[in-house]
Amino acid sequence: MTATPRMVALGAICTTAIFQVDQIEAPPAKVMARNRCTVVDGMAISAACAFQKLGGQAQVWARVGQDAEAEAMRQALAAEGLDTRGLHTVAGARSSHAAVIVDAQGQRLVVPFHDPQVDRSPHWLPLHELAQTDLLHCDVRWPEGAQAALQAARAQGVATMVDGDVAPQEVLERLMPWADYAVFSDAGLRVYTGIEDVPAALLQVAAQGHSRHVGASCGAEGYFWVQGGRIAHAPAPQVQVVDTLAAGDVFHGALALAIVEGQDMAAAARFACMAASLKCTQFGGRLGCPSREQVMQALQSPL
Repeated sequence: MTATPRMVALGAICTTAIFQVDQIEAPPAKVMARNRCTVVDGMAISAACAFQKLGGQAQVWARVGQDAEAEAMRQALAAEGLDTRGLHTVAGARSSHAAVIVDAQGQRLVVPFHDPQVDRSPHWLPLHELAQTDLLHCDVRWPEGAQAALQAARAQGVATMVDGDVAPQEVLERLMPWADYAVFSDAGLRVYTGIEDVPAALLQVAAQGHSRHVGASCGAEGYFWVQGGRIAHAPAPQVQVVDTLAAGDVFHGALALAIVEGQDMAAAARFACMAASLKCTQFGGRLGCPSREQVMQALQSPL
């Protein structure tokens, strides 16, 4: 492939303060942080940043508030090379924020705030720009926008991927059938199907016939997907975990890039598992996403 792969990512966006502590104590408590950082993220946004860092070109579509924070978010993402023209200012709204506490095992407590008064209408989406992209990736945090974009992409013959993370079941039922690539978290898959066993749940979703690909990212257990009516699996490399925040998002961005590049699914899954695993070795949420060179080197000499 000679042209740079292009992706549009749609979802929620926020400014997140991440604090690293030894242990997350039960309240009431005061715990001293030993590291901190601030990052612009969100599920689809982090996937877009990974897609960009690993070698693609990503545009983000999301709603921001009418405040100084929105301009700071635009500048931060633009500095990383992302196309931010699709960040839409909602009059009178406040931009989203989150606080995340990460413990010594890399597990986290996430406290997001999204303005409940924000306009949910997708009328402003530049859907005509989908004609210039290779894949649309949506998270489940703005269902109205995701559905409008997914339907437009399907009509234009543009590939679609949905991050089937934990959300109300009705939201997943609304969005997942529009995904060419239905890529769940294990927890989101349980919500969608009501089935605890990942392989059984994947086979049930695949049998619905909506998607060309159905899979689930299961953290340290790797990635499972349906291929030829059977379950295929790519293991996750064993790493020293520092921070799991945004690992799933990095996985989605890496998988999307590999798919657009034309890698077969087994190779794409290995690539995405390696990128997500390397991210887990670094503090800072999506800022820990590795470079393309780091992923390829690790694939040649697995961790």
